[in-house]
Amino acid sequence: MSDVLTLSAEARDRAGKGASRALRREGRVPAVIYGMNEEPTLVHVEEKLLNKLLGTGHFFNSVVMVEVGGKAVRTLPKDVEFHPVTDRPLHADFLRVSEHASVHVNVPVHFINEEKSPGLKRGGVLNIVRHEVELICDAAEIPDDITVDLTGFDVGESIHISAATLPAGAKPAITDRDFTLATIVAPSALKSSEGDTSTEGE
Repeated sequence: MSDVLTLSAEARDRAGKGASRALRREGRVPAVIYGMNEEPTLVHVEEKLLNKLLGTGHFFNSVVMVEVGGKAVRTLPKDVEFHPVTDRPLHADFLRVSEHASVHVNVPVHFINEEKSPGLKRGGVLNIVRHEVELICDAAEIPDDITVDLTGFDVGESIHISAATLPAGAKPAITDRDFTLATIVAPSALKSSEGDTSTEGE
């Protein structure tokens, strides 16, 4: 399960581009906390600390306790806007959530037992269609990732969401189909040699 992260913040009085630019010059990132039928709270956070949390690799599927004025607010990061050239964070959005709220999160897909896949052992290539999947789960039980066992899969086969091991209580946001996570495709060398043979036959 993803760790609960902590981020200290300070309230900001003014919105607007000028105020935001001034904050960024001081190494701060403007942010907003919204949701749960409450007024949005305008805050700013330390850029270095935000970058550190972004660097964990599971920032967007972790509960973040944003501490404002001595009070901790349970949130889920929803969006971070980055500068197109420097990649510096420009703005962050946090959604308030109750402890056991049902939340939508994007969770990375982790493939295991590649050595037990006949298709991959014969030189096939794992073509990943979805690197992450949107899940609906309890805010207190957000998984770090989804595990998919590749044992037994051969060239030409598709691995669907039904083959993934989902944590208890979690379900995919897409419910109308058994969508594809990855396929095992023949290596290009094998394809081209087979293609050459058929051309010669003609």
